[in-house]
Amino acid sequence: MMRSASITRQTKETDVKIELNLDSMGYQIDIPAGFLKHMLELFSMHSGIGLDVKAKGDIYVDLHHITEDIGIVMGLALKDALGEKQGIARYGFAKIPMDEALVEACMDLSNRPFFQIHGGDLFHGKVGDFDLELLPEFFRSVAFKAGITLHITIYSSGNKHHLAEACFKAFAYALKEAVRIVGEDIPSTKAKL
Repeated sequence: MMRSASITRQTKETDVKIELNLDSMGYQIDIPAGFLKHMLELFSMHSGIGLDVKAKGDIYVDLHHITEDIGIVMGLALKDALGEKQGIARYGFAKIPMDEALVEACMDLSNRPFFQIHGGDLFHGKVGDFDLELLPEFFRSVAFKAGITLHITIYSSGNKHHLAEACFKAFAYALKEAVRIVGEDIPSTKAKL
């Protein structure tokens, strides 16, 4: 059984299409946002999840709408690709160093959406073309649309690029662990997630 999904979202502000495959690697990212493109590429590489993203939008305003909508569509694609979640590990955890940055991501693919960043209000300023305050918006969109309980903890930070990259890598490795097939049953006493 191939766990994959293709989701399109069109609004007056953005046009986003994402194809996602939990069981094959590779990426093709075509978006008008250089730093976010880099983050999505490394997410795909480190999660082992195939990712094809095509997006355009009102970037003359800023990158808020396109970042949030890519997160929304990615969350919907993850939810669709996971289906009933039969046999998955369900929980994922990763602690990632990136030079002076140290970030942990913990998740439960519970279908109970929640998102929180612990460790300070560090998401200010820009990295390349990307407003760092959009990073929590992206992860919130993914978590709520995919039905993930997601906690990201910042233990150490200095360089903003390293902080963002450690967040995406920690999320990637935690998700890789959570979506892996470890059995045949739905991992819940409710027999439903």
